Amino acid sequence: MPKWTKKELLSRPIEHIDITAFDARPVVDSYRDMAYSARTLAQAADIYSMMLKDKECAVILTLAGSLISAGLKKAIIALVENNMVDAIVSTGANIVDQDFFEGLGFKHYIAPGSPEAPPVDDMTLRNMMIDRIYDTYIDEDDLRACDDTTKKIFDQFEPGAYSSREFIEAMGAYLVKHHPKNESIVKTCYQKRVPIFCPAFSDCSAGFGIVLQQTEAIEEGRGQVAFDSGKDFRELTDIKLACKDTGLLMLGGGVPKNFAQDIVVAAELLNERKGGKARGDIGMHKYAIQMTVADSRDGALSGSTLREACSWGKVDVVHEQMVFGELTALFPILASDAFHRGAWKGRKGFKFADLFEKGEGVPNFAGTSAGKRRAGTR
Repeated sequence: MPKWTKKELLSRPIEHIDITAFDARPVVDSYRDMAYSARTLAQAADIYSMMLKDKECAVILTLAGSLISAGLKKAIIALVENNMVDAIVSTGANIVDQDFFEGLGFKHYIAPGSPEAPPVDDMTLRNMMIDRIYDTYIDEDDLRACDDTTKKIFDQFEPGAYSSREFIEAMGAYLVKHHPKNESIVKTCYQKRVPIFCPAFSDCSAGFGIVLQQTEAIEEGRGQVAFDSGKDFRELTDIKLACKDTGLLMLGGGVPKNFAQDIVVAAELLNERKGGKARGDIGMHKYAIQMTVADSRDGALSGSTLREACSWGKVDVVHEQMVFGELTALFPILASDAFHRGAWKGRKGFKFADLFEKGEGVPNFAGTSAGKRRAGTR
């Protein structure tokens, strides 16, 4: 077996698909008269266009799985830039280890061979400081730099507990100031006032950053910063209270799926405290799409159906669709179809990030006031 150098293994970057460069409408139109995943994908595409045409409906995108490293960054940016997404709930890995990571100028790389017959074994990769996600490589040295950057950002916060949204807002401002030419979901969402929530924020590079920040703060006898997942949930619920009609576009399942669905119940509980009904006064998610490879046989949340979620009072069953299939193959078709059908044209973004006033102790890396920053967005 030939020996590979680290430079050779990290020589072919992942290229992100551009959903605006091809028109998937003819494919989706053909799928509509087929069966299995083809037909369910077409039905999901119709529901997404209905969501976008419904100007009073806010779209919440959820992300689980390694999606940005796989090449979906540009597709998601296109949705955000064209007011096709109003809030994002994600795993920390997608937002920090992958998107913010690339926003800093780093890359993900195509691994040679296949995961079933790799030319380099994983222990060798470990010794070379190369991390593997299936058939994708990451330079661990670059990830360490990302860890250090999150710590640097956290150090600028006053001691206290903050939502992941507040930290990610600061990350977006940091990219605007220090890496304005790099493509990034975090940066674009900051500019478009689309809030991003990572309820399990420690499970990513930000987790390493917070460990570094807190340990150093303890050693130096100064205050620490912390992640407040309860505040994440409350702020997400504020979005539901601010917008009667909501729709879900869920890529994968897991924690993002559950948090996004649960805001209906949380809003009902808050409504009940004010004398309203526990169920009925707050609308369930009006539209819902989930794309996943998981199924319901093991009882795990990722494969639970949207109709099951109706029994919990979370998702209406009038416009819902499960699509069982791998995301990198199916999501670009759905996104391209929605972009080219144009139901989003004339749709104004909700700018939900403006719901949350800049809290005390939150740094302003962009060097402008919140008002000026918002005035400069598209």
